[in-house]
Amino acid sequence: MTKSLASLWLKSVRRVSKAQQAQGQKFFKSLLGSAARVSVAKPAKAVKKAAVKVAAKTIRSAVRKTSRTPQAPLVKPLRKPQPSPGRTPAVTLPMLHGSWKKSFFSLPASALGPGRRMMYWLYLPSSMAGAQCPLVVMLHGCKQTASDFAASTRMNELAERKGFAVLYPQQSSSADANRCWHWYRRATQQGHADVQLIAAMIGQVRARCQLDPSRIYVAGLSAGAGLAAILALRHPHLIAAAGLHSAPVFGTSDSPMSGFQAMQQGSSLHHQAAMGEFTEDQAHFPGMPVLLIHGKDDPVVRRVNLDHLTAQFSLVNAPWITSAKPVLRSYAGRSKGRSPRNAYKTATYYAGRKPMLVKCEIDQLAHAWSGGEGGQDYSTPEGPDATLLMWNFFARQQRLLSVPKAI
Repeated sequence: MTKSLASLWLKSVRRVSKAQQAQGQKFFKSLLGSAARVSVAKPAKAVKKAAVKVAAKTIRSAVRKTSRTPQAPLVKPLRKPQPSPGRTPAVTLPMLHGSWKKSFFSLPASALGPGRRMMYWLYLPSSMAGAQCPLVVMLHGCKQTASDFAASTRMNELAERKGFAVLYPQQSSSADANRCWHWYRRATQQGHADVQLIAAMIGQVRARCQLDPSRIYVAGLSAGAGLAAILALRHPHLIAAAGLHSAPVFGTSDSPMSGFQAMQQGSSLHHQAAMGEFTEDQAHFPGMPVLLIHGKDDPVVRRVNLDHLTAQFSLVNAPWITSAKPVLRSYAGRSKGRSPRNAYKTATYYAGRKPMLVKCEIDQLAHAWSGGEGGQDYSTPEGPDATLLMWNFFARQQRLLSVPKAI
């Protein structure tokens, strides 16, 4: 009985083996293709057996694989390309009819300091052909580039509508890792370093593009506003008015640490002494119209700086201010509609009918450009529109070209 069972089992094994060999030969021939089959008419038995073994092995492997649970394909999903470390994504600006170009300005070495080279962007409106148009110089804040500042403020779009040029100097990352302007340094406050370089840049751009020399204005945010104040005060023959958004107090620091302290605490009574020293050095200072914009909830440059800057510019502009008290105005906020805005109030000191000093304090605004482009750093879409406020202020200012140079 045992022998008969064994015999039957062996016969079944041989039949299965022959069937597998036949399938293997068929599979192997299909792999070879018709051309290979023509060239190999009568393969040797050894080759045939080897080929059958290989094919059988391939079939058994395929059967084992197909019997398993299907697995997810071992293909990595496509990932969205990421910017390289240390590189910021390019800022996309709206397409305008004017000219938007990048250039470089170099200042040779002198007794006052080594040579410097700085990149800048320049927007020229399409309507300026054959006419001298005004120039607005825009100084970005820390951790911003010129393109960032242009996108967040939308100054180019307003320039195209109103017909003025815009110059954006850009601080080098080699000069400061965060691209901060060094407004807190004594050399800068005295008109050297970045101030000297940008003043020379403005002169070259103005002459090359034939811009109006009596209508050149400077505006800035945060550290850029701190530098804009110094540029305006040290070069009143060049700058007709200044717009300072979230600016630190002028002239009371000499290091990054004291600069940070001024941003957080102001400068107590030292701000008056600093401006007093400035007016003593500037016997023929012609005055400097200035618009000060500050957020009431700014945690970076606290609003006490707004009060101290107002006191400083009241002192420096005292000979030209004709109103004993400022004209106060309040504007209600609105949370709905196409143009939501925060409530704000202004205090305006006049020189005759011309605004000489405007203090603008905005409720619920932190350290950001008011009414700017949403989605940009240091910019908030809720108004009031600081860009429009500044241009409306600048449009009423013009510098007499006979003003003596003060350095």
